[in-house]
Amino acid sequence: MNKAKSKASFLLAMLALTMLPLLLNATQLPSKLLRNDLLKIEAVQLIDKMGEELHAKTGINAYAIATNEHFPERFNLVEYSKQYEAKLSKPYVLFIFAPYATITKKSDVRGRVGIIPSSDEIRGMYDYDDVRDAAIDIVALKDSNTDEDKFNVGVLQAYSELADEIAQTKHVVLKTTIKDEMGTMVLILRILIYTGSLLVLWMFFLRPLYMRIKNGKQ
Repeated sequence: MNKAKSKASFLLAMLALTMLPLLLNATQLPSKLLRNDLLKIEAVQLIDKMGEELHAKTGINAYAIATNEHFPERFNLVEYSKQYEAKLSKPYVLFIFAPYATITKKSDVRGRVGIIPSSDEIRGMYDYDDVRDAAIDIVALKDSNTDEDKFNVGVLQAYSELADEIAQTKHVVLKTTIKDEMGTMVLILRILIYTGSLLVLWMFFLRPLYMRIKNGKQ
C-alpha cells in the first residue's frame, strides 16, 4: 500500500511539473487527437505520446476522437469520420469514443465506440472487441468517480490497447502505453483528479501570486 502511495505521489509530482509550461503557454491540439470534447490535458498528452511512439516504430498512425455529440440510433460513424479525412495520413486507424451516442431508442444505455482502419491489413492488426471493452469496462465501473474522469481513463486504456496490439503485429514493444491492470487504471484516475485540482489551484491562486512577484508587486 505504501509503495502504491509513493508511486502515486511521484507520478503526481511529475505531472505537476510537466503541466507548468502548458499552463503558462497556450496549448495546441496534438496531431493524434482530431476532436476533444471530453479529455483533460493530462490524458491528451499521454495519448499523443503513445501515438507518436507507435508511428515512429511501426509507421502506422492511430488517431482519436473524443466527442460529446449525441449521435442518433444507428448513426454511421464511417460517414462521420469522412469530415476528418484531410487530417488522416495513411496507413491509419481512427478510434472514436462517443459516450452520449444513442444505442437504441428503447434503452437508456448510451455510448458507442468506433474503430475505423484505412485498409483491411490494418483491420487485421487489432481485435475490435478487446479495444472496445478496454474503454467500456472502465466507464461501466460503479464507483464514486465522475463520468468525466472515467471517460478520460477509458479512452486512455482503449487507445493504449489499440496501440499495443498494432505494435505486437510488428514485433515491437511500446514504452509509453498503459498496461491493462485495474490498479494502474485506478491510479491514473486518481492522478487525473488530483492534477485537475492542481490546475484550479494554479490558475486562481498560484499564478496571480507568481505574476505579482514577477512584476515586482507585493
